[in-house]
Amino acid sequence: MNGPQAPLLELRNLVVRYGSITALHGINLTVQAGELVTLLGANGAGKSTTLRAISGLIHPAGGEILWHGGLINRLRTERTVKLGISHCPEGRRVLSRQSVADNLALGAWLRRDKAAIARDLERCYALFPRLAERRSQLAGSLSGGEQQMLAISRSLMARPTLLMLDEPSLGLAPRLVAEVMAALAQLHRDGLTILLVEQNAQAALTIADRGLVLEAGSISAGGRAEQLLADDSLQASYLGAN
Repeated sequence: MNGPQAPLLELRNLVVRYGSITALHGINLTVQAGELVTLLGANGAGKSTTLRAISGLIHPAGGEILWHGGLINRLRTERTVKLGISHCPEGRRVLSRQSVADNLALGAWLRRDKAAIARDLERCYALFPRLAERRSQLAGSLSGGEQQMLAISRSLMARPTLLMLDEPSLGLAPRLVAEVMAALAQLHRDGLTILLVEQNAQAALTIADRGLVLEAGSISAGGRAEQLLADDSLQASYLGAN
């Protein structure tokens, strides 16, 4: 008889240090296939560091990162992408002198399945029609919201099993935040597993299954999204201004 299935992603007692500074103090986290989990907290809490460790941009000082139950602590970023982990970092980081279409093609650089790439390209254009209208336009001429849509779409072009996003709502007007969150909710409904780092707790919890709160490198709270939205102390700390 088979035992319980391993989570898609699991962090066990993860420790990350930058020199003498400990950024993550032994955090534990699981993401099941098909879940949308949001990681909340203030600037400097360790949210971005968590994503960077998972994607192989930095290596942990201790603990384990497990993918389908297998250890991936020391893998390089290219290898984690091949495994199905796509990381959309904070700050958009589009190639401003390349067209929208060229930016999206870059997202599929490890793939060779041309027909599937073409289908995924059309899927991105359907998800964000603004990009379809501007496919020949230079990415640097797009608005901030459009650049964020492009960054998300470029990550999707890797055809990930897990999409990790770092502050996709940062600097966007409320209308554009709603548009981006609606697109993430649609991807979730379509079955994509998402790990979403956000300071905009209200927006993130509205579309998430579960939420975790990071404070000074440690997880201080967690639970179902609807429970966190109803938590008065979290309301005061994280759900007010955002």
